[in-house]
Amino acid sequence: MTDTAPEAIPLSGQVTLTDGRVELTPGSPPPNGPYANEDLLPVPVEKRTWTTYNFSALWVGMAHNTASWTLASGLIAVGMDWKQAVFTIALANLIVLVPMLLTGHAGPKYGIPFPVFARASFGVRGANLPAVVRALVACGWFGIQTWIGGEAIYFLAGKLIGDSWTDAGRIGGYAWTMWLSFAIFWVIQVAIIYRGMDTIRRFENWAAPFVLVGAFVMLVWMSNKAGGLGPLFDQPSKLGWGEDFWKLFWPSLMGMIGFWSTLSLNIPDFTRYGKSQKAQTWGQALGLPTTMTLFAFLSVLVTSGSQAVYGKPIWDPVQLAAQTDNVVGLLYALVTVLVATLSVNIAANLVSPAFDFSNIAPRKISFRTGALATCVLGVLIFPWKLYSDPQGYIFTWLGLVGGLLGTVAGILIADYWILRRTRLDLTDLYRTGGRYWYAGGWNWRAVVAFLTGGVLAVGGASFKPLIDGRPIPALSSLADYGWAVGLGTSLTLYLALMLLTGRKEQAAG
Repeated sequence: MTDTAPEAIPLSGQVTLTDGRVELTPGSPPPNGPYANEDLLPVPVEKRTWTTYNFSALWVGMAHNTASWTLASGLIAVGMDWKQAVFTIALANLIVLVPMLLTGHAGPKYGIPFPVFARASFGVRGANLPAVVRALVACGWFGIQTWIGGEAIYFLAGKLIGDSWTDAGRIGGYAWTMWLSFAIFWVIQVAIIYRGMDTIRRFENWAAPFVLVGAFVMLVWMSNKAGGLGPLFDQPSKLGWGEDFWKLFWPSLMGMIGFWSTLSLNIPDFTRYGKSQKAQTWGQALGLPTTMTLFAFLSVLVTSGSQAVYGKPIWDPVQLAAQTDNVVGLLYALVTVLVATLSVNIAANLVSPAFDFSNIAPRKISFRTGALATCVLGVLIFPWKLYSDPQGYIFTWLGLVGGLLGTVAGILIADYWILRRTRLDLTDLYRTGGRYWYAGGWNWRAVVAFLTGGVLAVGGASFKPLIDGRPIPALSSLADYGWAVGLGTSLTLYLALMLLTGRKEQAAG
């Protein structure tokens, strides 16, 4: 196969409706072969039913979770005051909303998931590169969230059973009952994901308001402990607004962006079920920045209150809830943590890698098999180590994730919006020899842009506590801006390479 596809191939095998949505020609046989299966095929227009409320509820459910809480409270723990922490998180979510909406556009228009969408730029086979990177990141997130959920079960059972549960024999630094709690929560999630996407949509609809109420309950409890709201607002910044703050601000901002950089790639996995572009655009715009900022505000106030009450900030809400002697309040707080963790983990960290792993071998790996692989890898990645320290959690884990995934976002946006002007051939996304086949199924230009952007974004970063030192010390000055460096570099380089050596693909697409 030549390195370029024939020019001006007509878009065949698909129809465009008056509202701009595209689907396979009704009555025609769907794509088949080694790169197609039922889970990866375009969603028919009549099954694209998610409304603005569904997308908003999805984001409320995903934003109002324990990891989001620790994201904000972690900034307090490293020295910011509540104003600095909320400002950092609000700005980050406004920034990440932009690539979220740009990549999400392909979902309602074509009904395709992220790994199929990535085939247009990386190639039918090459799409496995960003899909596997995204999937492995999701495995890490799944493991972290499952550990948090297991922690909630552990403390909840401890209050009900007593010291025989909490003081059980230790294995690997933790009570064996903690490991059992971790396993129980793992099994619950596998059971829900096996019921399919519609079950997930219904779960998100009712979980979202429940979790928000739980956060306000935590605020009321902590303000009562602190003697009012005043002490929650009065905790001073350890950094001020001078050089010390801005030195911490930039890597923190990139970490906050990195938190949702995963979803900015695979959001088509959800928007493919949208009934219109308006539904996904308004749903995400109303759901993401507003709810994340509100939740961050609640989180930093409660964490500031813990600093006033206990003398140090307690950034983990499960550990904080365990401080109360009120059994009813504790039960409610920990059940809220369980619902919140289930909500985000299933939606954000199981759905997407399930599609990503299915894309590797569509004929052999189904959506459910991919989800199970995620569950297993989420344990093998040792999430208890990733989550043990706010420094490593925010600056190492989130910083590295944001830098790597920003490079993929830059390529997707450049290809879909600038080169192809949102025009895709659905049939060619699933077959060999078409316009997205490039050379042997790989677009080398996308791979070069990804590797270059990735090295510049994370090569100079600190990998503590995973390893000591920086892989490429000369790039350390770029490390604090990893997401922006990765996205900007890959977008620019991909465009340059495609315009210089890939004009035929551009014309064909």
